[in-house]
Amino acid sequence: MLQSLKNVFKIADLRNKILFTLALLLVYRLGSYIPVPGVDFTAVQEFKKSAEQGGVFGFLALFSGGALTQFAVFALGIMPYITASIIMQILAVVIPKLEQWQNQGAVGQRKITQWTRYVTIAIAAMQATGLSFVLHNGGGGFGSVQNTSGQDLLPNFDVWHVLLVVITLSAATALLMWMGELITQKGIGNGMSLLIFASVVSSLPGQLGTIKSEGDWGAVIAVMIGFALILLAIVFVEQGQRRIPVQFAKRVVGRRMIGGQSTYIPLKVNQSGVIPIIFASSVLYLPQLLTLVLPSEQNNPDFWGNKVQRWVDEYVVKPDSLVHMTIFFLLILAFAYFYTAITFDPAKQADTIRKQGGFIPGIRPGPQTERYLAKILSRITLPGALFIAAIAIVPSFLLTRFLPGQNVLFSGISILIAVGVALETMKQIDSQLMMRNYEGFLK
Repeated sequence: MLQSLKNVFKIADLRNKILFTLALLLVYRLGSYIPVPGVDFTAVQEFKKSAEQGGVFGFLALFSGGALTQFAVFALGIMPYITASIIMQILAVVIPKLEQWQNQGAVGQRKITQWTRYVTIAIAAMQATGLSFVLHNGGGGFGSVQNTSGQDLLPNFDVWHVLLVVITLSAATALLMWMGELITQKGIGNGMSLLIFASVVSSLPGQLGTIKSEGDWGAVIAVMIGFALILLAIVFVEQGQRRIPVQFAKRVVGRRMIGGQSTYIPLKVNQSGVIPIIFASSVLYLPQLLTLVLPSEQNNPDFWGNKVQRWVDEYVVKPDSLVHMTIFFLLILAFAYFYTAITFDPAKQADTIRKQGGFIPGIRPGPQTERYLAKILSRITLPGALFIAAIAIVPSFLLTRFLPGQNVLFSGISILIAVGVALETMKQIDSQLMMRNYEGFLK
C-alpha cells in the first residue's frame, strides 16, 4: 500500500490531478461554513441543534456536509444537480427529442448536459425560495411558515432579503456544478460524486463524537465494528456482477476477416446505486414538508392541523417507527426497479447486439435476447434492492434500539455512498498506475 502511494506521487500528471481535486474539495468545505447574508447566527445555532434530532433537514444536511443546518452559501449542496440529472433521465424515456440526443453520441450528450444545467439552476432557485420561507417563522408580508426549530433565521424577511438569499444559494449551486465538472475534466474521479463523498465523510467524525459525548468508548467501539462489517458487505455486493457472455460472428470486410471475439455484458447486483434511497427519502419526508404549511393552534392539541402534524412526526418521519421503516423499505424496492428499468433497456441492448453481429450463446438474437436480458435483470435487481434497503434501515434501527438517545443519522447510507465513490475513484487511479506499468491498489 505504501509503495502504491509512492508510485501515485511519482507520476507528475497523476499527482497534479489529485492535488487539484483536493484543492477544489477544500474550497467546497470552506464554503460550507460561510453564512448567507442576512442570517441570524444565534437562531442558526438553535436550528442546527434541532436538525440533529433527525427529520427532513437532518437528511438534507447529510448531502450538504452540514452546510444546510448552518445556512451557509453551499446549503443546497449538489442535490439540485442530482435531481436535475434524474429528471432528465426520466424525461428521456417519454420525450423523443431527448432520446434522439442520447443516440447522437458526444454531440447529443453536450446538449443534454447543457439542459441539465438549466434545470439545475431552476431547481436551485425554487429550493432556495422554499428554504427561505420554511426557515422564517412568519411575518414580513409573505405569510406564516414555521420552521422545525421555531427560530427565525431571517429576521429581515422582505422581498429584497429573500431575493438576496435566493441569488446567493443559486449562484453557489452553479459554482458547485462548475467545480464538479472541473474535477471530472482536470482532476481524478467523478466530480459530482466526490463532492457528495466529501459531504458525507465530513459528518462521520461528528457522529462518532456525538456517541462518545452521550455514551462511552464501548459504544464507540461497537459502532465502529458495525461500520466495518457494513463496509465489508457493501464492498462485496458493489463488486458483484453477473457477466452475460456475448459472441460476435466473423465477417469479411474487403480482404480482411474481422470479428469472432468474445466479450460480456456486466450487470451489477446493485445496478441503481444509492439513487433509490435518495428517491425514497425525498418522498418519505415530503409529508413533513407539507405539514409545515398546515394551519395550527398552539393551545389546541385537538385541532386537525396539530393532529396531522403529530401523526406525521410520530409515525412517518420517526426513524424507529414501524410505519416509517415499512414505507421506506417498500419505496426503496419500488424505486430500485424503476431506476434500473430507466438506465438499462433490454430491448435497446438486444438491438445493439444484433446490429453489431453478436449473440448470446444459446439465445437467438432479437426478441429472445430481449426477454433473456429482462429476466436476468429482474432476478439480480431484487437482491440488490433488498441489500440497499437493509443498509438504509437496519443500522438506524439497531442504533435506536441498543443506543437510545444517540442521534447518528443515516449511518448505513453514509457508508454506502462513501464506499461506492471511493471504489470508483480508486479504480481510476489504479488504471492510471497500470498504464504506466506500476502496481495498483486493487488486487
